[in-house]
Amino acid sequence: MTDQLVEFSNENGCPKCGSESVSPVRYTWWGGLLGPKILNHTKCQACNYTYNSKTRKSNTAGIVIYFVVFVGLAGLVFYFLRKS
Repeated sequence: MTDQLVEFSNENGCPKCGSESVSPVRYTWWGGLLGPKILNHTKCQACNYTYNSKTRKSNTAGIVIYFVVFVGLAGLVFYFLRKS
């Protein structure tokens, strides 16, 4: 029971170090202003770990998918603009 209580009480803190000093990321090089908002990107001020605040897991896979889709769409737009 105690382990469940500790796990529940740390739900708002960093999943890596347990620090309560976390803040949402507002801007990143890979997603600008929109990417971090879509992925609920959060950064721990104590250990600098970044993660998804809803799933409490790393955003690496989401970042790769977001970046590939964004570059692909930008490439298509560029291609069609050059073609016409």
